[in-house]
Parts: sequence; structure tokens; C-alpha cells
Amino acid sequence: MKTPILSFSFCALLFAGPATAGTLSGGAWQPAGCGVKPDAPVIDDSDVDTFNKSIAAINTWQQKSRDYFECLIKEANTDNAIIAESANQAQAKYREAVEKIGAEADASKKKLDK
Repeated sequence: MKTPILSFSFCALLFAGPATAGTLSGGAWQPAGCGVKPDAPVIDDSDVDTFNKSIAAINTWQQKSRDYFECLIKEANTDNAIIAESANQAQAKYREAVEKIGAEADASKKKLDK
């Protein structure tokens, strides 16, 4: 019986770190390492000073939100790649098993046909 040879990309995924980047619970995926999604600030237009502070808060929020969503996309892409690679490996193992059983059946048939 031959020992299956793992591809480099599959081995790299196994030893590259955690199996997933995010978490899936109740049908909703969330990133695991991006921190808390920043809440949008409220604009206070009660006077010029508070309005200016609101605008400053918006600028800070925009940068934090950009960082959060870039992290989210990176984690989602990582998980998508792991899922696709895992599914491809499972399909390859299934095809190998089907081919092996087919070859064994053909060999047995030839032996019995003699």
C-alpha cells in the first residue's frame, strides 16, 4: 500500500498557524483577530466647537474602520483559502479511493477470467 504524498501547499497550511482565522457561529462568520468593529461617531451640531470635535472623531473612526475592515478581509481570504484547499484535498482522496477500488476490481476480474 502506497503512503499518500502530501503536497507542499497542503503541508504549508497545516504548519503555517491556526486552522482558521475567523470563527463561524450560528451561520455568521466573524474575524478573530481584528478587535472590535468601531462604532460610528455621532455628529453633534449643538455648537461650532462640538461640531468640530465630531468631525475629528469621524476622521479617527474612518482610520480605525479602514484598519478593521482590511483585517476582516485578510482573515476571510485566509479562511476561504483553507476551506478550498481542504475541499480539494478531500476530493482528491475520494478520487484516489475510487480509482484504487476500480483497479482492484479490474485486477480481480482478470484473475478470475483466466
